[in-house]
Amino acid sequence: MSKIKVINKNSILIGNHSFAFWGFAVLMLLSSCTKKTEVSSEQSATAVTANTTGKVKIGFILATLQEERYVKDKAAFEAKAAELGAEVVFASANNSEQEQLSKVENILSQGVKVLVIQPVNSKAASSFVNSAHKDNVKVIAYDRVINDAPLDLYVTQDSCKVGKLQAEAALKATNSKGNFVILKGEEGHSVANEITRCVQEVLAQAKDVKVVLTQAHAGWSADLAMKTIENALTVNKNNIAAILANNSGMANGAVQALASQKLTGKVFVAGADADLTAIKNIVAGKQQFEVLKAIEPLAHAAAEAAVKLAKGEVPTTEGSVELGGGFSAPVVNTPVFPVDKDSIESQIIATGFHKKEDVYGVR
Repeated sequence: MSKIKVINKNSILIGNHSFAFWGFAVLMLLSSCTKKTEVSSEQSATAVTANTTGKVKIGFILATLQEERYVKDKAAFEAKAAELGAEVVFASANNSEQEQLSKVENILSQGVKVLVIQPVNSKAASSFVNSAHKDNVKVIAYDRVINDAPLDLYVTQDSCKVGKLQAEAALKATNSKGNFVILKGEEGHSVANEITRCVQEVLAQAKDVKVVLTQAHAGWSADLAMKTIENALTVNKNNIAAILANNSGMANGAVQALASQKLTGKVFVAGADADLTAIKNIVAGKQQFEVLKAIEPLAHAAAEAAVKLAKGEVPTTEGSVELGGGFSAPVVNTPVFPVDKDSIESQIIATGFHKKEDVYGVR
């Protein structure tokens, strides 16, 4: 290497050549840029290698993570997908149709082979199916159906069974008589519609039962459900025998409304999802019944089906569902289970759905 010698404050000598300091600075800058370019090229090569691992890429979009159960859906789906060698691109839409549209567009741009989506709005989501199919991406509706579209698969829990279990338990607890209230989820929501339809189907057989109110609730809101029950109690002078809620959150809203009227334990309350608060309410005698919509079987079935579709294979299905608009889709149904005070140990604790110390507050 040539020696560098300072001639004066404005120039230097490198070997037999004289350079101004500013020229030397340019040489050094060019040298630095060359090295950075080399490093950048190495990093790019690494990035390309990381994206060519051979893993199938699956998009998974939930309508929300506000409910306790959906955090479990996410974890179970991602765990099963990883076990099957797939990469999951996840997003939540915060119960916003517009935000879900944005999330769908973003995930489709990332090269997924299959999109698994829990729609905020079952009808509006038809556009997601069409957009995905244009990119040769197959679509699985998760937990909630997507209407009026050429859906590839619907993976769901047996929502009708949820409603029937609730109604049958309520009739048994009330000797098949009294005023009943049905707390329905989001208006137009496929799961809310199906649970409510099957509750009504069973209750219609009991001539001494009167459904005094069936009310839908935006966002499946527990606060709105509490207000609905407060109003129902006022209108009916506290003469309510049973409250059947489409989910655990709204059931808890009902529990709070009953407490304010000192009716805790005097009115039959049923919910669905088996959130921890609902199970603790059953232990405390504030609520009588829940339906456990087993999350792992649902999430695992969806992940398994998504990987199969991504590989060009055909998932095992159980019949089909009409979607409207002349469309239908094959269905995968997963089980639901009744939960009361006597079955918490077997259905909740033993299955690992909730920990014993969390349910009972003991270790």
